[in-house]
Amino acid sequence: MNLILLGPPGAGKGTQGERLTADGGLEYVVTGNILRAAVKAGTELGVQAKAFMDAGDLVPDELVIGLILERVRSEEAKDGFVLDGFPRNVAQGEALDAALSDLGRDLNGVLYFDVPDDEIVRRLSGRRVSEAGRVYHLESNPPKVDGVCDVDGTPLIQRDDDRPETIRKRLAVYHEQTEPLVEYYAARGLLHTFDGTAPAEEVEAHLRKTVSTLRLEDAV
Repeated sequence: MNLILLGPPGAGKGTQGERLTADGGLEYVVTGNILRAAVKAGTELGVQAKAFMDAGDLVPDELVIGLILERVRSEEAKDGFVLDGFPRNVAQGEALDAALSDLGRDLNGVLYFDVPDDEIVRRLSGRRVSEAGRVYHLESNPPKVDGVCDVDGTPLIQRDDDRPETIRKRLAVYHEQTEPLVEYYAARGLLHTFDGTAPAEEVEAHLRKTVSTLRLEDAV
C-alpha cells in the first residue's frame, strides 16, 4: 500500500498518519522529520539541505524529492508507505510518479482532509507550548491553570507559527502551491476525501474503512 495524506496545515494529517501506521507494515514518511534526520546524520543530501535551512531559505524541490525518494526506496518502505507533507506541489507529485514507475510500484490512494480555513486558524491559534515542548490547546486540552504548564509550572507560550496572521500566510501558500494536487489526483481517480472537522475517532474509522477497501482492490 502506497498512500499520501493531503490537506492544509492543522487538518489532522499527523494524528491520523500515526494511527494509521501504528499497527506496522507501512512506513510513515513525514517530510519535516526526514529533513531533520538527514541533516543530523550529515548525509550528502542532508548537508546540502542544511545550507539552505541555515540561510533561512526553502529547501529546493530537487533536494526534498531526493530525500523522500531515498526513503521510498528503502528496505523499511518495501511493503508500503504513508507520505505526510509530500508532495507539496504538482512538480513533486510528477517526480514521485516517475520514481514509483521506475520501481514498478503505484500509488493506491490519496487521503485528502478537507477543513475550512477558519477552522484551521481556530485550531492552530489555540495551541500553547511549554518550555519542555508539552502542547496544550485553549479549547480542547487547556492547562489546569491558565498560561501555566501542568507538569513543571513553566509559562506557556504561543509560537510565532501559531499566530493567526502567520497561519493565514501558510494557508495562502498551501492554496497556491499544494491545493492543485487535489484536482491532479482526483483526475486519476486516486482521491478520497474526509471531513477533517469531524471528531478524530470518526475520521479514523472512515480512514481505516477506506484503506481496507483499497487493500482489497489491490489484492484483486
